[in-house]
Amino acid sequence: MSILNFVELFGGLAFFLYGMTLMSGSLEKMTGGQLEKMLKKATDNPWKGLLVGTIITIAIQSSSATTVMLVGFVNSGIMELHQTISVIMGSDIGTTLTAWILSLTGIDDSASPVLSMLKPENFSLVFAVVGILMLMVSKKQKRKDLGTILIGFAILMTGMSMMSSSMSPLADDPKFQSALVAFSNPVFGVIIGAVITGIIQSSAASIGILQSLSMTGLISYKVAIPIIMGCNIGTCMTAILSSIGVNRKAKRVAAVHISIKIIGTIFWLIVFEVLNAIFHFAILDSMANPVGIAISHTIFNLLTILLLFPFQKQLDRLAHILIKDTEEEQELFLDERLMVTPSIAVAECQNAMDKMVGKARKGLDAAIDLLRDGYSQEKFEFVGKNEKKIDSYEDHIGAYLMKLTTTQHLSEADKRAASTMLHGIGEFERLADHAHYMAKSAEELNDKKIQFSPQAQVELKKLLEAVQEIYMLAVQCYEKQDLGVARRIEPLQDVISVICESLKERHIERLETGVCTAEQGFIFNDVLYSCGRIADHSMNIAAIVLRIATASSGEGYMHDIKKHHSPENEKMYDEYYEKFMPDKAPQQDAAAESAEGKLPAAAAGR
Repeated sequence: MSILNFVELFGGLAFFLYGMTLMSGSLEKMTGGQLEKMLKKATDNPWKGLLVGTIITIAIQSSSATTVMLVGFVNSGIMELHQTISVIMGSDIGTTLTAWILSLTGIDDSASPVLSMLKPENFSLVFAVVGILMLMVSKKQKRKDLGTILIGFAILMTGMSMMSSSMSPLADDPKFQSALVAFSNPVFGVIIGAVITGIIQSSAASIGILQSLSMTGLISYKVAIPIIMGCNIGTCMTAILSSIGVNRKAKRVAAVHISIKIIGTIFWLIVFEVLNAIFHFAILDSMANPVGIAISHTIFNLLTILLLFPFQKQLDRLAHILIKDTEEEQELFLDERLMVTPSIAVAECQNAMDKMVGKARKGLDAAIDLLRDGYSQEKFEFVGKNEKKIDSYEDHIGAYLMKLTTTQHLSEADKRAASTMLHGIGEFERLADHAHYMAKSAEELNDKKIQFSPQAQVELKKLLEAVQEIYMLAVQCYEKQDLGVARRIEPLQDVISVICESLKERHIERLETGVCTAEQGFIFNDVLYSCGRIADHSMNIAAIVLRIATASSGEGYMHDIKKHHSPENEKMYDEYYEKFMPDKAPQQDAAAESAEGKLPAAAAGR
């Protein structure tokens, strides 16, 4: 082959891949999200999943694209791993259609005019003309998309024709003929097919190249079949790349895809070689053609699905072995088999909930330390990782409890416990979120080399003490279901709210006198907001405990307290006010009423 032949080969490959991308992208757009809806409906019925996977892959002409969608759905929690396995198998059937279309290139030009028009390089020209007209004339987007599909197909077939043309000189090249001897080794053929497909990330393209090579009349089925098997392994590269940066559940989708291909290839290659050693298949020495390669490709995928379809649970387990749970995920494991004994299942959820509450408290402690004692990169990273762990606790415990309460009959005690947890997980997750926001404020102060004014630091220290006390009370009342502790939270929440409003006013005064800057003010207000929200969520936790205990709504309880203000409640408010309200700086006394003269009135008007 000359340099021009290589240029034509890679140019044709570029056309092929671009045409495939253009066609599949427009097909996906034209469906208007229907493909995604179909995937979401492919739930626990494996036969339905197989059909949906086949249809979608036929529509978008890319098994890799289907797998990428599945990775995204599992990553976002829309689908579970076991739901995707049959869809992946269906995509392996759907992807064989491309090879059948490409096999039409083998039609003899000397055949009848009708058959000659079935050659892709002939009818694709008609598609190109129609596609351009639709793109230029049509005003409706769907017709434009259809025109793009036709143009994409024409470009694809032009690339296929260029690849076939570039390889025609190989028919008379003795070096190429001798090189084919190496390809007769089935293991080497599988590796070559996998590597080429992995590089170009398209089994359709690599099968197309093989079909083009077969038109030289030098490729035997003994060479072609192992390469076809290797091409099916190489197509997993796109799924592997798409799994970078996603959660472990989504990574397992790629693991399943790879497992299906590798297991199918190893099993059928061994069977194929053993049977050939016994029966000496005469067809293996005959020369392959595009149609024969399409048939071989289809048969291999169908046989692999027939082999592995009954073993979907085992493939699920294999994916979990290959992509193991982290220690955190193992700690979070809630066995659905325990649901047959609801009381035990609820107790297991409570154990997981206790761990979540403990982590929320540790995250808040670390965030407070970052603002009060100074910045530490180690503590900042801990707060961020801790927040993600708590998110996973919320998802896992919530999903388990919802399934438990909707599928099993629970006792009244278990119902109360489940209700407490279902309401509590959201509140503790929000506490972790605001701990993370406070940590980010500390990071911003550190990165920008900013310090609050001495008076602001004193005020913030007192506020943080109040915030630390209220979330510790919330943790205590939740863990021990202590109503007495729960009733202490509401007056402290009111005090924190008053302190936050007062500190905002004091900061404005410092801005006016030039003691503080606007940049400091933005961060200071962010911290005040997080402190207020931590107090609010702590109050919500107390309300959950009180509501479950009194079998009345938490909102009703809070309404009664705010309306009647018992002497005990007022006493607790005054104690907290005296303990946590920061003193004003002397220079601020002239600008505003003293805190002692102004704010006790807020207690009466709460």
